[in-house]
Parts: sequence; structure tokens; C-alpha cells
Amino acid sequence: MKNFILIAQYLRIALISVLVMSLSACSDPQKPSSLKQILERKTLRVGTLHGPGNYYRKGSNEAGFEYELAQKYSEYLGIELQMVSVHNLSDLISKLDKGQVDVIAAGITVTKERQQHYRFAPGYGQVSQELVFKQGGKWPQSINEIDGDFVVMKDSSHAQNLVQLKKLQPNLSWQETDKHDSEELLRAVVEGDIDFTVVDSNTLALNQQHYPQLSVAFTIQKAQPIAWMLSQEADDAFLSSLIEFFGEVHHNGTLLTLTQKYYTDAISIAGIDNSGFINAAKVKLPQFESMFRRHAEGMDWRLLAAISYQESQWQPTARSHTGGRGIMMLDKKTARQLDVHSRLDAEQSIRGSAKLFQQMFSRIPHRISNPDRQWFALAAYNIGWGHLDDARLLTEERGGDPDRWLDVKETLPLLKQRKYYQDAKFGYVRGDEPVRYVENIRAYYDTLVHLDDENLHQN
Repeated sequence: MKNFILIAQYLRIALISVLVMSLSACSDPQKPSSLKQILERKTLRVGTLHGPGNYYRKGSNEAGFEYELAQKYSEYLGIELQMVSVHNLSDLISKLDKGQVDVIAAGITVTKERQQHYRFAPGYGQVSQELVFKQGGKWPQSINEIDGDFVVMKDSSHAQNLVQLKKLQPNLSWQETDKHDSEELLRAVVEGDIDFTVVDSNTLALNQQHYPQLSVAFTIQKAQPIAWMLSQEADDAFLSSLIEFFGEVHHNGTLLTLTQKYYTDAISIAGIDNSGFINAAKVKLPQFESMFRRHAEGMDWRLLAAISYQESQWQPTARSHTGGRGIMMLDKKTARQLDVHSRLDAEQSIRGSAKLFQQMFSRIPHRISNPDRQWFALAAYNIGWGHLDDARLLTEERGGDPDRWLDVKETLPLLKQRKYYQDAKFGYVRGDEPVRYVENIRAYYDTLVHLDDENLHQN
């Protein structure tokens, strides 16, 4: 079977190469085919925007809907992938115009205006444009009722649509910015800095889990297709390969799987259910307590157990939407690095996670004492050392103490904002997630310690 797959891949590359040569023969010899250049370069350069729906880094791993889709396409071509991520749409389009990226993969809406200047791959979804406001604020029912600070992204399809609507509603006014992305504009609405913005429905779905105060006033533009965008000069061979690729991922379920992973199944980290946790500590924990004790390696086994509950609620067969599996929710790459052969084997998973935590703990400067060192190690365990180090540096720049968890946990959420993450070495991260992660585990750990104390007193 493996040989058959390899042969099929070789045949696909051969067919693409034949298409490239045939089209090149009919074209100007001084202007080589763009797909031919990509194959000869052996690298696909994909332009995208930072953000959870497109591309971001979590520790040493790369993730995002567009990243995974681009990875599939580069594998389809048999070449390497180079993600080129920027902070605003204007810069991204400029890179495509200058030939610095081969294609843009950033949930770009296909509009008539854009079709006049660019080529598009087949659509892989549809999004509507929603006018968003904060619950309890002004609630306009139509375009002519919008009154307040109204800001959208520059060069976006939202701005293009508003230009057309203004022809019907001359009093409509708004501001355009290239200093903030959609997620930052949504946060500005939540924080009361602006009254309204427009975002795509998929972006809103991804962010409402973090900002439940967001509400939709009305749909400002009905569903439109989204697609990868190519230069007008991109050759037919390149477009043909994309047509075949998107047809394949549509029929084999890849698109559906990625959509469910990043949009349908996306959930925020669970809050504390103390009664449920206490019950689980009495019923489930005894099955695994000896494993936690055996592999704690110098750390309090109850902390390791608290990490496990946060990850899976002590379920050895658990599965997360991000690809984690098992009682410690390890992803495949991390499991391989930790020599975990089966993520569904609770013993192996616990052993590997204890090793990972100790690695993170050892990287924290020795001058930092517990419990701060422990909380830093937990944050690094969740998002990787690089993002934690970015937050510590930023904390120091802002006059805080980079060795104090209380100061750093105030800074971590800032790494969602472009004005902070654009200068950070490891870039964008949802910094509020590790804060909740650490606080949840601290609460579980404290409860386990309290339960142990109760048992001692009873005995």
C-alpha cells in the first residue's frame, strides 16, 4: 500500500511537470511559468496573516487552518512550505504584488473588485460580513442607524463593501486602519474603545468563545466565497494544480476535518467545576494515582495529577480539537520527542508529560523560587518556553518584575495585540489561555492538597 501511495505521488508530480512544460512551450520563453519556478525552487511561499484562524506558533509547533491547508498543498506538490506571515492585509497584498509570496492563504473573500486584479483558486468556504457591537451598547437595526465609532480593516472586503453601501446611504461613515487586525478590532469593541466593526462570520465564531460579550447587530453582506488569492500574472499551470488540489481535499474530507478542528469544535479552556473535580478525585484518580506518584520525578505528584485533569479530566482516550490525545493530551510531535510510543497508554503519557514539565522547570532561572518557578513552568508547558520568555521580556520593558508570576500573567494577554507581538521573537499567542491554564491547575492542585489534609485528619 505504501509503495502504491509513493507511485501515485510520483505520477502526480510527473503530470504537473508535463503540464508546466507544455504551457511553457506555448508562452514567452523569457517569462517562465510560475509553477515551474516553484517546483524548481522546491519551496512554496505562502503569505498569510497572524491569528488563530490562519497561522500561529504554539511552542515549537506551527498551527492554524491556513497553515495546515498550505502544508497539505506543499506535500501534494512534493516540496517544502515557507509561511510568510505579516500583521496587516495591506502588507500581505503588497508582498503578492511584488512576487515575494506565491499565493495568499488568509481567508480572503472573493469580491468583484479583487477579481479585476487577481486570480483565485477554488473557494473552500463561505463567510458573511457581520456588524458587531458589545452587548448592552447601541444596537443599530440597519445601515442608516449606525452612529458611533465605526472602524474596519484597511484594504479589506469589509471596506470595499462599505464603499458600495455609501452610494445608497451617503451619511454612512467609518474609519479604516492598517494598525489593527480583526481580532484586535473585536477586542476594541469589547473594551469600549470603538462602538462597531465588521468581521467575517468565521472569525467571529472563533473569537466569541473568548469574548462572549460580542453581539451581531445584523448581517451587512450575505455569504461570499473565500479562496486563496494569486497574482494576475500567475500561470494556468499553477491555477490548474490548485483546482486539482482543492477538488481532492474537498472529496477526501480534509477540508471538513480542518473546519471542524478550528471553527466548529473550538472551545475555550474550561472553568473550574469544583464539585465535579472532587467527585472525579474520589472516583477516577485512584486508578492512576500510583502512575502519577511513580513518574513525578521530584515534583509533587498532585501537581502532575492536576495537569492531567486540566488536560483530559483523567480520561486515557480523550481527544482534543488541536490533535492532542490521551490522559495528558500530547500531540504526535511532542509524543515522539518524549519517546511516547502510544499516547493512549496512560503510563507512557504520564511519564512523558512529567519529563516535559521537568524540562520546562529546568529552563526557569534558578534565582526564581517556588511557587513562582512552578507557575512559570506550567505556562511554558502550555505555550512553550519562547512565548513565556517573550512575555517576561515585555514585562520588564513595561516596568514589571519578569521573575514574578503575578506581573508576567498581566503581560501575557498583551501578546494577542499586534503592537506587542510584532516585536516579540515568537510572535502572536493567545496569552490569556496560559493564564487561565495555570490558574485552573493551581485550583485543582490546592483542592488535592486540601483533600489529602482532610484524609490525614480523619485517619
